[in-house]
Order: sequence, then structure tokens, then C-alpha cells
Amino acid sequence: MLLILTQNPEEIRRELLLGMGSFVSIRPEDSLLLSSARTRTNGLWSCIEWNISKKLDVQELFALRAKFAKKDSDLLQVDRLLDSRQKSLFAFDMDSTLIQQEVIDELARLAGVYDQVASVTKEAMEGNLDFHEALKKRCLHLKGLPTTIFEELYPKLSLNIGVERLLFGLKEMESRTAVFSGGFTDILEMFQKEHRIGEVRANVLERENGILTGFVTGEIVDKVKKFEFLKEIRDRENIDSSQVVAVGDGANDALMLNEAGIGIGFHAKEGLKKFIINWVDFAPMDVLLFLFS
Repeated sequence: MLLILTQNPEEIRRELLLGMGSFVSIRPEDSLLLSSARTRTNGLWSCIEWNISKKLDVQELFALRAKFAKKDSDLLQVDRLLDSRQKSLFAFDMDSTLIQQEVIDELARLAGVYDQVASVTKEAMEGNLDFHEALKKRCLHLKGLPTTIFEELYPKLSLNIGVERLLFGLKEMESRTAVFSGGFTDILEMFQKEHRIGEVRANVLERENGILTGFVTGEIVDKVKKFEFLKEIRDRENIDSSQVVAVGDGANDALMLNEAGIGIGFHAKEGLKKFIINWVDFAPMDVLLFLFS
């Protein structure tokens, strides 16, 4: 099934059927299926559920997605929609996924070392630098900051568009939620309390007498740990793999996304797009509620 996420559903449908604009003519059987495809609307965005006659291979999917991009629309391919009557799990990355910022960059900004830390963050998110090495290197710049810095920073963080509506909708659907972050527990625990997230996992910054030492204590939450956390919760809660959705933006989210029944890159970096088949570039995050049947 193809899910077309757009603000102009009738225009998109018409151009597909007529082979207009960027769209080449489609097979007669798919034309019929498109004519009768269900369209659902939530706010400014709509979802056309197109049950095409065969699953697209990766190259076909990417080529068609590129055409939709010219219309500021997104395209997802899923085996089936989530069954709202069964248990489901949504697992998220935090920085640049649920929120617009990278927390460690914002801490560095407050500490006056933003440029040094941001350059390392960018390398890591693009997959060009070992995550462990990058995290340790960045955290050293935070040495000497008071732990109260987290309470100062949290109100300044901004949710990505559609996140609040998505999280509210998931509560209504009684879906399990989890956030796995390469960031820090101090911020995640505040986010968990405010948005009633089921479970959070993140790194712990070492501190002495209320001052950060610049070191991480305990296991580092990296791409492997995110993958393991997702499996742990899925198996513990007896949730079918097809009912699991994972959302992230960076290369260290790839394992988690590919383990989920539906993995979605949200405003994904190129380092992640190399490893996944589905991503959202234009729509707000609450369009993911369309994944429920």
C-alpha cells in the first residue's frame, strides 16, 4: 500500500490519473484502484490510501517519491496499516526528531562552546564519526556546567511541528510510547513527565557536587542500544512486530527503524536515508496517525 501525504489530494489524484505534470501514465488496474482509494484528512493534510497492484521495488519507490516531492508531498510504502484494536508501540529518537534542537548543541551554546560541539554533532549525525567517540568529545566541553543548566534549557526547546498532536493522538489510541536518545536523562525525564511518555532511555552525565564533570557514566545509548531497547519493549509487552513504528532522523537510528514493522525517517539526514525506504520531508509529524486503519 502507498500512502500519499499531501495538502492537495484531489490535484494529486487527478494528475496521477491523467499522467500530467511529473507523473507518467499508470497501469489501468492501478488507475482503477486510485480512483476508489480512500482519502482521510486531518487539519491541512490528507492521506490517500492507494492499494497498488504490486509492491514497488526501492528504485521505483524512490523515483515516484521524487515526483511527489515536487508537489511538497510525501510518499510512504507499507505492507499494511496498524490495527487500532491491537497493542502498538511508537518508539522515537529525541533530538531533531521530537524536538527541533540537538540538546548537546544547546548546552554548548549556553557554555560558550557551540561551534566546537556543533561541528562534531554534524559529523556524527551524518555517520562520518563514531558515535561513542563523538559523544565523549562533545561532553568534555560541558565540564564545569551546573546541573541546573538542564532546567534552564528545557523551556527553550521547541517541539517539531505536529509532535504534540501526534503524542495526544497516540494516548487516545492507547499506543505504547518510548523515546530512546543519545542525549541525556535530565532532559528526557522532563519531557517524559510533560508528555506522559511510557519509557525513556538516554545517557547519564556524571556530576560532582552539582557540577558536570564532562564524562558520561554507564552504558552509552547508541544505535545498537536503541535497537535493543525497541526489541526489549516489543517482546516484553507482546506486541506484534507489524504493530511497531520507529521514528528518527539520524544515521544512528537506522537499526531501530529497520527493526520496526514501519520505520519512518522524519526530516531525515542523508546518512539515514541511505539505510531506510520511508521518510517524511514535508508533512508534520501528526500525519503518522494515518498509519492506523
